Amino acid sequence: MRKPWLLGMLLAGVLLAACGDPASGPQTAPPFPAGGSAAPTTHQRAPASPRAPDRRPTVLYLGDSLAMENQNVLGQELRRDLRARYTSAPYSGTTPCDYLEGTGAKSLVPDRDKAAALVRSLHPDYVVLQFWGNAWGFTWCMDGITHDGSRRTYFERYAADLERLTGQIASAGGAHRPRIVWVLQGPDPITPERVRRVNEFYKERAAASGDLVADAGGTVAPAGARYTWVRYLPCTAYEHDHAAYCTQPDRDRTALHLDDDYLHFCLAPTTSTPKPCPVRSPGILRIAREITRVVGESVRSR
Repeated sequence: MRKPWLLGMLLAGVLLAACGDPASGPQTAPPFPAGGSAAPTTHQRAPASPRAPDRRPTVLYLGDSLAMENQNVLGQELRRDLRARYTSAPYSGTTPCDYLEGTGAKSLVPDRDKAAALVRSLHPDYVVLQFWGNAWGFTWCMDGITHDGSRRTYFERYAADLERLTGQIASAGGAHRPRIVWVLQGPDPITPERVRRVNEFYKERAAASGDLVADAGGTVAPAGARYTWVRYLPCTAYEHDHAAYCTQPDRDRTALHLDDDYLHFCLAPTTSTPKPCPVRSPGILRIAREITRVVGESVRSR
């Protein structure tokens, strides 16, 4: 009975090691390097969208360690395909309550980077929210509530925080209320039903508020097995065409995770100083492209 709990605690340590730096502020993703450099810190360009939208959206990206590792790649995709103005402000080990105003010192996110504060200062058209769902109580704003300690209390609190966060973003936007893009999470090998439930909350919140859902987690799950965790998936056509993204072409598969990290998609080891992923990573690009696709469809439909 203790093995899942111990593995969960191990993953918790990985989560904290890779999450955003609480001292950092919002970041704007750098432009693509000139000349298509193949240096390890660059990312291969994906095909452009069939038609760039006439209007340039302003996009704000908030979240936890997954957003921390994704932020530069998502910025590159959004800027290339949609000509987006883009800002990101992920923070370590966070859950939605960390981005709520009124939490005071009980938060890993400083007041200047709360969701509502950034909406008031940046006036985004879209706020992309990506949270794995911090289930281990490593953020003060959860008041010690954990999934393992009380699943019912954890889910009730999580759903209530999503509603509060939606309300604060909407109020901060005023007449220019941004659309929220709730990013669905990929499979979790430790508590698969928890992720399924959290994703349902995201979909319900989007439907209730007229917002959007990006099933980025579906792009890192097997076809027909949405909540089955795997380390490898078959290479896509794009990954076949770009060797850096098909990590095992002889086996027609690509790596999503490192051998010692079940949660993150960066194929570089985590460090004590969290930062965006410095190497090409197929899972990160898949996630970023799906978010970009959803935002792009919304922009073009307006």
